[in-house]
Amino acid sequence: MPNEHKFEENLLSHEAEKRISQKLDEVEQIEIDVDTDFLKIAQGQADGVSVAGQGLVIQEDIRIQEIKLQTDAIAINPLSALFGQIKLDRAVNAIAQIILTEADINRALSSEFIRSLMQNLDLNVDGEIVSFEPEQIQVFLPEAGKMEFRGKLLLKEMENTRPLAYTAIAHPRTHTQPAMLESFNCTEGEGISIELITALMQKAKELMNIPFFTWEEVIFSIKNLEVKTGNLILMVEAEVKQIPSSANAVSP
Repeated sequence: MPNEHKFEENLLSHEAEKRISQKLDEVEQIEIDVDTDFLKIAQGQADGVSVAGQGLVIQEDIRIQEIKLQTDAIAINPLSALFGQIKLDRAVNAIAQIILTEADINRALSSEFIRSLMQNLDLNVDGEIVSFEPEQIQVFLPEAGKMEFRGKLLLKEMENTRPLAYTAIAHPRTHTQPAMLESFNCTEGEGISIELITALMQKAKELMNIPFFTWEEVIFSIKNLEVKTGNLILMVEAEVKQIPSSANAVSP
């Protein structure tokens, strides 16, 4: 955008930054640019919205190191827009680059929000349902293209419940190869059967192949995942039906 924005662009962008900042638990920096003018606002139109932010925290423990987001043309409620609120009249497409640090990921994994999504995962092992409940999980990003997981869980087989600790090293999928498991080791407990490992890998494959997720009125899909030392970089495409007002559970 030009360095000198039109007055109405500055006003709307400033008010949008102010209102979104108020919804976040923490924010180090956020910049929102609404590409429009007074006539387009009156007609309920904007050529697009771009967002650049650093150190954004929602739900107390969900932190994003950096986000860059760009939408295509949008249709907005003109009366709301004049007061700095962007309310969509129709769905809009967006693309975003999101950077999470190793510390951000582990902070999120220990939060109540994420832990509530990870309770009692069920596996079908040769016709028998085996469930496991994660108790602790940590993620490390030691080098490019590699993720290390360390965790503890409760494994529930029939009427038997036992603890298990493990370490695993995996390589996320890229444009040229699928996700790969380099190693899996039990560090505490009696170990697990080959059949259970097979079922676990199948579940992981199913989760990674989910075509999209929803968050309030946003449908998004992860198009690319890149691991660098200490950082996880996500490329995300989204269809935004309405600007989220709060952080609710994510579901497929």
